[in-house]
Amino acid sequence: MKRPAALIRGAAWRSRHLLSGGVRRLHQATTADGAGSSGLSALTYAAMTDYAANAAIAVALANTLFFAAATAQSRANVALYLLITAAPFAVIAPVVGPLLDRLQHGRRATMALSFATRGLLLIVMAAHVHDWLLYPAALGYMVLTKSSGVLQAAVIPRVLPPGITLVKTNSRLTVFGLVAGGVAGALAAGIAALTGSPGALLFTAVICVSGAGLCLRIPSWVEVTEGEVPASLRSEATGASARVRQPMGRRVVVALWGNASARVLTGFLTLFVAFAVKAQTEGSPGRQVVLLGVVGAAAGAGGLLGNAVGMRTHFGRPDQAIVGCVTAGLAMAVLAALVPGIASAAATALVAATVSAVAKVCLDAVIQRGVPEVSRASAFGRSETVLQTAWVLGGALGVLLPPIYWIGFASVSVLLGLGLAQTVLIRRGSSLIPGFGAGRPPRQHPATRPRPMGHEF
Repeated sequence: MKRPAALIRGAAWRSRHLLSGGVRRLHQATTADGAGSSGLSALTYAAMTDYAANAAIAVALANTLFFAAATAQSRANVALYLLITAAPFAVIAPVVGPLLDRLQHGRRATMALSFATRGLLLIVMAAHVHDWLLYPAALGYMVLTKSSGVLQAAVIPRVLPPGITLVKTNSRLTVFGLVAGGVAGALAAGIAALTGSPGALLFTAVICVSGAGLCLRIPSWVEVTEGEVPASLRSEATGASARVRQPMGRRVVVALWGNASARVLTGFLTLFVAFAVKAQTEGSPGRQVVLLGVVGAAAGAGGLLGNAVGMRTHFGRPDQAIVGCVTAGLAMAVLAALVPGIASAAATALVAATVSAVAKVCLDAVIQRGVPEVSRASAFGRSETVLQTAWVLGGALGVLLPPIYWIGFASVSVLLGLGLAQTVLIRRGSSLIPGFGAGRPPRQHPATRPRPMGHEF
């Protein structure tokens, strides 16, 4: 019989062998198709770190005042929670997009600073888990997270290998990010079980510090913006200016409305289901964790499935595919309202995550085909702000509504129905809202001369 020391040495050797093999395969996957030489692999590692940090902090805050305030009876507490979730998007939408167009240098340093500052805020949160200082720190973290996401979206077109499209690149980044988020979330759950929320928050801080270092490894050519033309969501620009902006065509706007509608549903599910489960399982924390885990696993599986489908499917008419995605999401929301319960909520989360990922792939394809190369990086940054704003609209709805399944899903179904109607109408050259999509050409030809810059969205 082998002695315990020999067994331990054998187990350690096998663990090292498996770990080294996994690292080697990950490196091969992230550097495939020329991604290593173009700089895409460096951005991939930074994006994976971002997903990992966001998954870990969600686990770390699960049993803190951060979620307790949203389920409390006090209306002031609910309003405070809504401020924490909505403020980052309100700050980003009108400010960060235009700032990116003016930020000619320092993108890597800005991304690294975002990670480092988030690490400091996580340390503050770990020290104040049980008092109200947690809220401003969480607010700062979320603002920096969303700003970093917009920066990443603007950098992606600058690190594309010659043989990879933007569609495939974004799908790859999402798949790698979801895997990293799943691993980090599981580790954070284990740490939280052993040390509580402070330990999990400090673990997340370590991830963010690592992310800061990875951002600085992104190649310096992402700073080069000579000859680029900022994109605009307006169909016409008025006024005279030395700068010009490239308006987006109707197909891009159709894709944005459809994707925004899908993001409303995913944002709603993220918060509403969590609070509904917590409200209906008071006194049974074990069952609560299991139910939340089921819904979370369904959403994660849907994200992976949607990106896998997007990477392997050529959408000849992406606008039609986007309409189909929104229709599928609406159908599931209606079903969940008619047949309320955790099972229908999990099924809706699976479908919503899948169609949201497919719709995002179609949006990437539309931008790549319909926006001139000189404006493509700006267009991706602007589109990201729109999608994040839509997510918080759904999240806000999930916070404000009572945690009753049929009421929540019926309400979000109405919002999705309006979004679907607007998407279809803009596709036909009309609009529910005057000035939001009607009257633009079906496609902005790459050779179109940008119009003078006027007021921004």
